[in-house]
Amino acid sequence: MGKVSIGLRGWRFDESAVFTDDGEIMAIDAMDPETRQRVARLREVIGSPCHACWLLHGDENLDACNVAAAVYGEPLSEVVVCDVHEPDFLYWYREEGGSEHRGEPELQDAFHEWFLDGGRAPEEYESVEHVDTDPTAVPQVSSTTSAAEAEREANTVDLDNLDID
Repeated sequence: MGKVSIGLRGWRFDESAVFTDDGEIMAIDAMDPETRQRVARLREVIGSPCHACWLLHGDENLDACNVAAAVYGEPLSEVVVCDVHEPDFLYWYREEGGSEHRGEPELQDAFHEWFLDGGRAPEEYESVEHVDTDPTAVPQVSSTTSAAEAEREANTVDLDNLDID
């Protein structure tokens, strides 16, 4: 099995860490903690406004914002960008020192500051070519009502079942 993005480009998962042999999404509590956290977080950021658009238009004009198409960074400090602004993020990350924040919670703030200071990719900057097989097919993470609830359930430990002396 290979690596796949689910719902948004950017975060890539080992297929075997997310899907059963039958191609169904695994139960959230069967996933390793990092995968579980990212899958649960995806449910929250899919459909959200692009951060760059939001920085330009603000909360009062969310209708002018494009919907996120890609997610980069770590859960809860991720950057979500639309197709128009993905080259800006990639340029910042590759060419303007953004990679120094890889894996760090400061990634989101650092990109926002650069963008607010007028940082943009040059017009001719090439983005990544993506292959979308079915970008609208997003698996359900569990039968619970929200991703946050699924994450809480997955992290619940029954201390009575532990063999601790």
